Amino acid sequence: MKDAKELKEELLIEKKTAYKLFDDAQKKEMEAYAADYIKFLNAAKTEREAVKAGIALLKKKGYKPYELGDKVKKGGKYYYDNRGKALYAFRIGSEPLENGVRISAAHIDSPRLDLKPNPLYEDGEIGYFKTHYYGGIKKYQWTTIPLSLHGVVVKKDGSKVEISIGEKDDDPIFYISDLLPHLGKDQMAKTMREGIPGEKLNIIIGSTPYDLSPEGGVKLHMMQLLNEKYGIVEKDFRSAELEVVPAFKAREVGFDRSLIAGYGHDDRVCAHPAIRALADTDESVHTVMAILADKEEVGSGGNTGMQSAIFLDILEELSVALGANFRLVKKNSKCLSADVNAAFDPNFPEVHESKNACVVNGGVVLTKYTGSGGKSGSNDASAEFCAYVASLFDRDNVVWQTGELGKVDQGGGGTVAIYISSKNIDVVDLGVPVLSMHAPYELISKADLYSTYRSFCAFNLG
Repeated sequence: MKDAKELKEELLIEKKTAYKLFDDAQKKEMEAYAADYIKFLNAAKTEREAVKAGIALLKKKGYKPYELGDKVKKGGKYYYDNRGKALYAFRIGSEPLENGVRISAAHIDSPRLDLKPNPLYEDGEIGYFKTHYYGGIKKYQWTTIPLSLHGVVVKKDGSKVEISIGEKDDDPIFYISDLLPHLGKDQMAKTMREGIPGEKLNIIIGSTPYDLSPEGGVKLHMMQLLNEKYGIVEKDFRSAELEVVPAFKAREVGFDRSLIAGYGHDDRVCAHPAIRALADTDESVHTVMAILADKEEVGSGGNTGMQSAIFLDILEELSVALGANFRLVKKNSKCLSADVNAAFDPNFPEVHESKNACVVNGGVVLTKYTGSGGKSGSNDASAEFCAYVASLFDRDNVVWQTGELGKVDQGGGGTVAIYISSKNIDVVDLGVPVLSMHAPYELISKADLYSTYRSFCAFNLG
């Protein structure tokens, strides 16, 4: 008869943090990886910027542009830039394509404020931009913080102007005002959802009139400055994609510097490991693909979201080029839906079910199902595929945990997994636990980030 300690080690889960499992070499590699990720996060505050950063990384590793219909060869490294807002990168393996593709699919859009088509106005001698918030935000979090403006304007002649203001130390920033407490009695009696209506998220852009002009002079001056620098006129806002995001830089957090605060961890904290793991696993016999998709925060629609037909178009083109049965390629492919989960927050334990919540420093999170209530909107991965993925992690000593998105009746959310699994591809969610998700400044652990990178490497090597 086995003693209790021996039986416990054999049968029960022993939860250990990543720092108890990493050796010194892994801790050193973790720090180097985190420094590289911080650079990426600061350079990629919009989906367009993330695509550019991803392509720059891929080019250093020998990846070449791909267009539908191009010939491909075994060992070839390619990337498809979908309208500058989504990226599909893949390397052709040595084994038959009909064995399937190893896919890691993350998204690179994050909650933000978008300028409306007619944004520019003046009120009370102050110039403003009107905005429409994008994705799920707590609107009050976006007031009284430094903001930057990013995006593109396509002018009447078809030329494109790129704009980025507020990131350099000598740039101006932008700002949304809020009521002072002395006059905020009625506001503070409202719910947090109602305290700042969407129509009050108006960006302050300046306050001086043009040449002491009468009414409307501030608006004219702001437009004159934009025209002087970018050659645009007010009508050009109607054909623009301009996003307002926090001007914060990503920073290490804590006396031990073990955490990283930054804008856009959801989901660039999974996008970066996915693209890096693709670039770093050339020895894999499998055909491997990393997807950086757009529009996840608003339902993954449009021609750059995960519901776009371009995903299947690329798989089918590869099948044709390599003489493979497209349906078999799909059936035998495997995918990690690379998205974040909500870390257990000791400040708000009431929204978590502690026995099944993921924790900071617990490693990468394997999430069998997402959704809300009765798993509505969830992929709910099969037991067989979960066991397969877990076996890869255990084989390569990846630090991992399981998790779910809060208590059953508390809320919930979804990922791109449901759209990929509907194509007859095995999918499970995997990613980094995040504190303050969807806030202008989110928090993650270096250990969890590094474990996520290692999990994608293990999956690619299969």
